[in-house]
Parts: sequence; C-alpha cells; structure tokens
Amino acid sequence: MHPYATNYGASRKEPALSLVLSFFLPGLGTIINGQAGKGIGIMTGYFLGILLSVVLIGIPIMLGFWVWGMVDAYSGAKQRNLENGFY
Repeated sequence: MHPYATNYGASRKEPALSLVLSFFLPGLGTIINGQAGKGIGIMTGYFLGILLSVVLIGIPIMLGFWVWGMVDAYSGAKQRNLENGFY
C-alpha cells in the first residue's frame, strides 16, 4: 500500500470528539477510537478512584485517570488517523 493512500476500510476519528467524550466519561473516547480494553481500564480506574475518594486517597487517582483518559483519547484518534492515511 502506498504510504499516502487512504485506507478505505477505516473511518476517520475526530480527536476533538474523543476528547470531549472522555471529558464527560473517562475512557469513552478511547473506546470510540477502537481501543476497548484500554478504555475500559481507564474507566475502571476512574470509578475506583471515585470509590476511594471517601478516604481522600482516591481523589488524585480519580483526577489522574480523568486526565489520562482525555490525553489518550485525543492522541489515540490522531495516531489512528495517521496510520490510516487521514489527515
């Protein structure tokens, strides 16, 4: 396959949409990008952080997974687009 050819079997992912989805529910943008296992892991870590926030240790865990989810969703969508020939 030519490196600049568009892969017609794949669809373009919108990085901004993935970011917004992960803002509201961490891991959802990553799942939409096609990385379900990683997205469920982020989501699980976030909810575990919410449960542990009762004893205050969960607040940094929750915030860490929230930020990680947004960054991963955005960068994952951009990377997937580059791999499939979308710009």
